[in-house]
Amino acid sequence: MTKLTVRRWHTYIGLLASPSVIFFALTGATQLFDLHEPHGDYHPPLLMEKLSAVHKDQVFAQPHEHDAEEPQHSHAQAGQSEATKDSADEEQEHAGTLVLKWFFLLVALGLCVSSCLGIYLGLSQSRSKRLAWVLFAAGCLIPVTILVLS
Repeated sequence: MTKLTVRRWHTYIGLLASPSVIFFALTGATQLFDLHEPHGDYHPPLLMEKLSAVHKDQVFAQPHEHDAEEPQHSHAQAGQSEATKDSADEEQEHAGTLVLKWFFLLVALGLCVSSCLGIYLGLSQSRSKRLAWVLFAAGCLIPVTILVLS
């Protein structure tokens, strides 16, 4: 296999996969800081919750309520356990964990930029522009179609 053949295959596979790569990088980035789940006074936009459900559970549906999964306690016990849980979470998140989250955010953003540049190069430099556009469109439409039909 020649270098030109490998480069061509790389371009075509990248055009097909890059929309999903960008999607997972962006939705994963929101999950780094729990922006996809309500906590305290914060309530994420419904679209963010649904896209997170696609990322985690491969369904575009109403996200599961976490309260329904927990055993039922009296309201006083539930309030105390949530306050204890929140303070325990804050204590557990060390500076190293926070730095790692920010690094992974930078990696996710870099992956998005790199993928966008690859899409641009693949669509503009490909010998077969029609095939390049078909593969890119398929990479965008196939996951959406499967989600809509399921």
